[in-house]
Amino acid sequence: MSSTTAAPKTAFYKHFDRHAHGKGLKGAATHYCPGCGHGVIQKYLAESIVKLGVQDRTIAVSPVGCSVFMYYYLDVGNTQAAHGRAPAVGLGHKLANPNSIVISYQGDGDLASIGLAEIMFAAQLGIPMTVIFVNNAIYGMTGGQMAPTTLPGQKSTTTPYGRTDMQGPPLKVAEVMAALDGPIYIERTAVYDLKTRNRTRKAIEKGLRLQIEGRGFSLIEVLAECPTHLKISPTESEAWVRDNMVPMFPLGVLKDVERDPWFDPGKPNFEQEKMFEMLEASSEEAPKSADGFPKHLDDSDVSIKLAGSGGDGAQTAGMIIVKAAINERFDSTQIPSYGPESRGGTSYADVHIAENEVLSPSSPEPHVLVAFNAPSLHKFGPTVREGGIVIYDSSVVTDEPEYKPGVKVYPVPCLEIAKSLGKSVVKNVVALGALQEASNILAEESFLTAIRISLKEKCAMIPLNEEAFRWGVKAVREGITSFE
Repeated sequence: MSSTTAAPKTAFYKHFDRHAHGKGLKGAATHYCPGCGHGVIQKYLAESIVKLGVQDRTIAVSPVGCSVFMYYYLDVGNTQAAHGRAPAVGLGHKLANPNSIVISYQGDGDLASIGLAEIMFAAQLGIPMTVIFVNNAIYGMTGGQMAPTTLPGQKSTTTPYGRTDMQGPPLKVAEVMAALDGPIYIERTAVYDLKTRNRTRKAIEKGLRLQIEGRGFSLIEVLAECPTHLKISPTESEAWVRDNMVPMFPLGVLKDVERDPWFDPGKPNFEQEKMFEMLEASSEEAPKSADGFPKHLDDSDVSIKLAGSGGDGAQTAGMIIVKAAINERFDSTQIPSYGPESRGGTSYADVHIAENEVLSPSSPEPHVLVAFNAPSLHKFGPTVREGGIVIYDSSVVTDEPEYKPGVKVYPVPCLEIAKSLGKSVVKNVVALGALQEASNILAEESFLTAIRISLKEKCAMIPLNEEAFRWGVKAVREGITSFE
């Protein structure tokens, strides 16, 4: 009988395609530095996933940092999140698919700095999820800057003389999380010797089991080595963690609350009719009115910027354009930017209409600009591309900036027209009429249909808005620049 013991099964890929396309010795190597704690932590994670039988329903979320390439190693569902936002992305996965096992794997620069708000609110919410927080007291991947967990006196690229009182004391994340009511299990472990590694393995497994059983939120903080930025050997770095980090970040269980299984929200309903009902929308297709995509403006993607002060209606006008475009079966997006001013200054909406798919929602060099005030015209007018179109409210703008060659300019007294109709708030609809007449971007009926749909709960307002739109068309068609 052979005495050979079979290697434990893990959730790692057999080959790591990031290196040498998975071939040879390089195909079995990670990007972690020699002696880095991430490797052994992920080993225990991979073993626990298989041991608990959840590999096929596990989703690992890794953000920016040393763990960013974890999806090359773990054979589970993987999502990369923006810096610090892994808990928010993880909650999205958990609520969209409650049967999934979600693991947020984060470093100290990520979780304890830019992601502190996300982790605190995810923990306080208490929905079953497992967070593995790797604390190596430094920003590892980005160059060795001071992290929230960097020790007093510890040198970094941003504290070359050591962390002092001016940078404040290190943030004790596990203690902060344990003080919240939401989490049920918080433990701090390490990986500098056999005893601490075994404790880490058990803690990770427990955190996953609590999620599997639907009991609650857990966070395991693991003190880890970073020999590269400590500029010492792996063996020396293990001693450094033991002798320097543990006194500041004591190991042990900080919270372990018994809670009966409770998480059973049911399967989310994504049926189309139910979604239409929740959105108070209709499944009936709106009639098409435009002859086709406005290729006279661009072959495949037209960008528009609507800008003004808060209350000018730029965002609402942008959404009406999007609705009109979608009704014509085009792809369309609207991205708002409100700016710091509630009144005065400039805020704007970037709108795209694409024949097939909008690839970027921003409009840094728009085909068309609609400006409701002077700051917006002077800020964005020079950015309109050559041969583009500028429409501005001549009721309030008295001077213009320099434009690029071939830009067509249409001053329209939007506010004066709106006031004459009895409601100054419809000046944005006047501007939409001017936009259609100046650019022939869709069809007049495209906009009128979108306006009617938008005002279906305020039917009495529809005639006024239709009249405002037609006055905008007339103002451009007849060259009306003032209205008294």
